[in-house]
Amino acid sequence: MSLVSSTSILRQARLEGYCVPAFNVHTLEMLQAVAEAAEESKSPVILQSTTGTVKHLGATYIAAAAKTAAELVSVPIVLHLDHCSDFDIIARCVRAGYTSVMIDASMHPFEENVRQTRKVVELADAVGINAEAELGKIGGVEDGVSVGEDEAMLADPEECALFVERTGVHTLAPAIGTAHGIYKGGPKIDFDRIGLIAGLTRAPLVLHGGSGIPDDQVRRCIGSGMAKMNIATELRMVFTEAIKAVLDRNPDENDPRQYMKPAKEATKRFVKRKMELCGSAGKAGR
Repeated sequence: MSLVSSTSILRQARLEGYCVPAFNVHTLEMLQAVAEAAEESKSPVILQSTTGTVKHLGATYIAAAAKTAAELVSVPIVLHLDHCSDFDIIARCVRAGYTSVMIDASMHPFEENVRQTRKVVELADAVGINAEAELGKIGGVEDGVSVGEDEAMLADPEECALFVERTGVHTLAPAIGTAHGIYKGGPKIDFDRIGLIAGLTRAPLVLHGGSGIPDDQVRRCIGSGMAKMNIATELRMVFTEAIKAVLDRNPDENDPRQYMKPAKEATKRFVKRKMELCGSAGKAGR
């Protein structure tokens, strides 16, 4: 298959009450692990890269690897640019072949967020891909950008509906109490707010800060209307801990293949568990 837009996939997930997991990948092995887990689980999946990863690896390299992965499997694979506030980088990723992009202008006043989001939606519509945006401010650290608890701001349901109407954005990430990174305490998710937002707009909703949320709360978020869940920190931790385990056993190991293979396998097992949790396993190709 070719890379696909996430718009129809997420609309179907919302309609049927499950969630498509989206994994931030930083190496070829992580990308392969996610794609292979999706194929084995018969799940649609979203590969994501942050702005920092695009700067590190290059949009063209990332897109080429994702396109190859999509051609080798039978399930839908999306390539998404996560949390980007730079229109030039968004345009660069679209030219490289990304099939979904996120404009994050949530740090600006409402009208400026609308203006910037609309510009990206017009670009996405021109090439038939998905555009995602954020409303409210999600706490934690994402790609080096920190939003403290005192700065985090929950999204207003009626404002969300107005935002979707005025921008035409395809998917919306509202701030509902989650945070990027691993939680020091438990997440403080406003489930009623998710339900209110879902009831006021047809746009599929995106759960940011999905790492470390207890399984029962993930299921409740999905039941309340979330159709996509972003997972970044947990994936990195699984991958890194597997490498550390190999080097702990053999500190003199200098062949990357010897520690990348177990890291890939550990990542694949983790991804499969998340697909089961999200309810996306078995949903591809029906």
